[in-house]
This record gives sequence, structure tokens and C-alpha cells, in this order.
Amino acid sequence: MKLRLLPILLACGAPLFGAVETGEINGSQFRIDMPDNYNGSVILYCHGYGGNVKYDQKPLPKQVQVLAEAGYALVQAGYSGVGWAVKEGVEDTEALRRHFARKYGKPKRTYVMGHSMGGIVTLAIMEKFPESYDGALPLCGPLGASLEVLQRRVFDLLVVFDYYYPGVIGSPVKLADNVKMSPEYATQLKKEMDADPQKRAAIQKYAGFASEMELGVGIGFFANIMKELIERAGGNPFDNRDTVYFGGEDDTAINRGVKRYTADPRATEYLRIYYTPKGRPARPILAVHTVYDPIVPTWASNPYADLVRKEGTGERFVQRFVTRPGHCSINPDETLHAFQDLVKWVETGQRPASGEQK
Repeated sequence: MKLRLLPILLACGAPLFGAVETGEINGSQFRIDMPDNYNGSVILYCHGYGGNVKYDQKPLPKQVQVLAEAGYALVQAGYSGVGWAVKEGVEDTEALRRHFARKYGKPKRTYVMGHSMGGIVTLAIMEKFPESYDGALPLCGPLGASLEVLQRRVFDLLVVFDYYYPGVIGSPVKLADNVKMSPEYATQLKKEMDADPQKRAAIQKYAGFASEMELGVGIGFFANIMKELIERAGGNPFDNRDTVYFGGEDDTAINRGVKRYTADPRATEYLRIYYTPKGRPARPILAVHTVYDPIVPTWASNPYADLVRKEGTGERFVQRFVTRPGHCSINPDETLHAFQDLVKWVETGQRPASGEQK
């Protein structure tokens, strides 16, 4: 384990408040912000889909800076893996929590929160380590079984896209070499779709994107997710032989024309493990989602609510919405107010109201 400490600790061993510590644990870079007005509680933050994050001492994004300003230690793991790194996100965040407790002392309260993919990492952490965390705040996350959410939003969308534009991305189970996550590739996809406006309108309707630009960016992003998932899981996790597609311009033609694929059982099992929520939270969870999200659709936030009702644990889960469209477009004030309500719930046992997040 290699650590880089900024700044050094006081001679007595107590942490220097106002400090930023960066370092690395098991291949995962991390950052710990200790505010001047540290209140004794810590927030473990889980980032979303992408590469393993490298940390420096630049100012925090405002979305999380407001929490540090409120006196909470903010602890972030960069993950030792890239892409759908739920496994690494859970393991690296928990290792960092233990590091924080050893070095800075056991906190009064420990919370976990995360955006986008970090939302399902947050749920997994709460369910796997219930004794270590007091509450959770998943934001704009896919809060259902990863196998089901990713099939519906990523795989099925690429299957229908391939029906309209065969070979443009390769295929949903063997993505072309030129598929990459870049503005240039999104522009290239948009040009391909612009060549046939009727098909473009049809796939845009099926996908539920608000604009043609979102369509190009979204298809490119999802193609990259699928490409990475196949490599990570060791095959195609999804089976659409019994799927009936709906919501397009001509659902009969789509269902007759789409290609059907069989899943690799090993890959399917990988996604089941990382992650399928159990729906039995031991501590309060407050989730927030936007009413329109082109990446993680609003429907993807509802499965956990359905699951906790089924399991009889609905009193420990509250879901709210914000009316601003966009992926993770929950502003800093809304984030802070949601977190304050979570803390009040943890401290008093009073379950907050659902509905619109102010």
C-alpha cells in the first residue's frame, strides 16, 4: 500500500483539519478531505461509470463541496478497475473506509453516497456492510438488478439500433474496433443516422431521447458500455430470444427483424453478482432522480422501491425527484438538502416525505 499524504500529520498524531490526503490502496487512488469544521462524521463517495479516477488537490466539484463545507469528511475511492466497476467500487470504498477509521479515528456517523453507477455501488455497500454505514444517498442511479437494467437500456437499445442501422456498430455482441467513447465517434454515429432521417426518428422514439444530439452521444456511450461489459464478464450476459420489443414506430416489424442472441452463462452470473439488490436495507436510504435522464432513465430508479415493498422493508427507503432534466443534474443545494434530511432520519428515526426534492 503506497500513500502520499498532503499535508503531514501533527506530531501528536491527530489529523490536521483543512487537509487533503491523497494516496493509493490496492491500485485504487483516493482522496480524503478533512474540513476545518469537521463534525465527526464521514461521507464515502462512489463515482460513476468510467476510468479509475486520479485525484489531486484541485477544488472539489460543487456538488460534493457543499457537504465538506457543512463539516463532513469527504472520502473518495477512484476504483482499481474501469467501466462497470461495481466489484472494484464496493471493495475499494470499503477498504478506504477502514483506512479512514484507522487513521482518523472511528467517526460518529458513516454515510455512503454516489452518482449514476455509483448509486448501485452505494446500494451494494449498504447491503454488504450494514454494520459499517448509518445511511445512504444514491443519486441518479440504476437502482435495480444490473442484469435487467442494463439489458433494457443498453443491450435492447443496441439490438433495435442494429435493426435500423445494421453493421454500423458491428453487432450488439461483437462491437466494431472503431467503437470508442469520444465526441468524434458520437459525431460519426450522428452522421450515419442523419443519412436516413426516418430511421433516425424511429430509433430516437424507441430510445426516448429528447434530441438528435443525445441520440448520437447515447448510442456511442452504450456501445462502449456493451463492449467493456463483454470483456469484463467474459462474454455476452444478455439473452433476448424471448424479448418482445415495444415502443417503436412499427413493433411488429421490429420483433420480426431484430437479431436474437443467447447469453453466455458465465457472463450472466457475473452481472447477477455485481449487482442484484436484495431489498432488505438495515439502515435508511434516500434516493433522488431527475424526471428525465437520457443515460439512466427515470424508470431505472424504481425497481428498488418495488423490491423493498415486496420484502416489507419500505420504511427504510424513500425516493424523491427533481424536475430538472439531464443526467445527474441534481444541483448542490438539492444534494445538500437531501443529505440533511437523510441525517435527520438517521438521528431521529423520522422518515422523510417522498416527492419533489427542493
